[in-house]
Amino acid sequence: MEKGIGIVSQMVYPGRIIILGTSPAGDGVVMYAVTGRSSSSQARRLVREKRNVFVKPLDEGSLQGGNPELLVYPAIMVGRWKWIAVSNGKQTEDMPPQFKKGASPIAVMGNALGTWDYEPDDPNFTPRISGCLCDSAALSVIRRSESGEVSRSYFEMPKVPGKGRLIATYSGANVDPLPAFRGEPIEIDIEHATPREAASALYKALAPPKGGDDFRVGVAAVYRDPAGKVKFAIKNRHK
Repeated sequence: MEKGIGIVSQMVYPGRIIILGTSPAGDGVVMYAVTGRSSSSQARRLVREKRNVFVKPLDEGSLQGGNPELLVYPAIMVGRWKWIAVSNGKQTEDMPPQFKKGASPIAVMGNALGTWDYEPDDPNFTPRISGCLCDSAALSVIRRSESGEVSRSYFEMPKVPGKGRLIATYSGANVDPLPAFRGEPIEIDIEHATPREAASALYKALAPPKGGDDFRVGVAAVYRDPAGKVKFAIKNRHK
């Protein structure tokens, strides 16, 4: 079975993807991928602004028919003390104010995400997925339970060179309504030495089979070395 980033090729439509982990050389790794089915979801790209990565529309009119509150947001924010936050929505910006020396990623996300629910996009009720990386790392999934209540899950991650964890908004089937991601984060191998290599590999893994619909929007990868130096790579479908 595929253990690397290529495992996402088994997911026809994953929605958004977050990968946290450690490169073979020991760099902290944060990756984010966006896919979309509707025209408004497709008409977006990832844009780096200083030390942050935003999901933005291709032009002012491209979001017509969609909800800008759910389609435009900061995806990755690099903060002080080596902290990096990532999510599939505006909840990203609630994490940096919680960055404190010595805090755990789960404590940061617990304080930042306590008032957030799953997305109000009936009938999909898209989960809010988030991640936080410093000297350690953790992932979060906020989803709708079968009874309609909010379910919040937090997952601590071990720091192991060449290893990571993956979560997504959906389980991978391209059906309606879209089935939410379930269970624990998926263990994967991180084999790439640079963010450019990692972003290219994830973008390639998201390619459709021959004759299939191409749902790719963009991929961003951020590598942070032990000294705190950060490198970015972004690959978009549309310029």
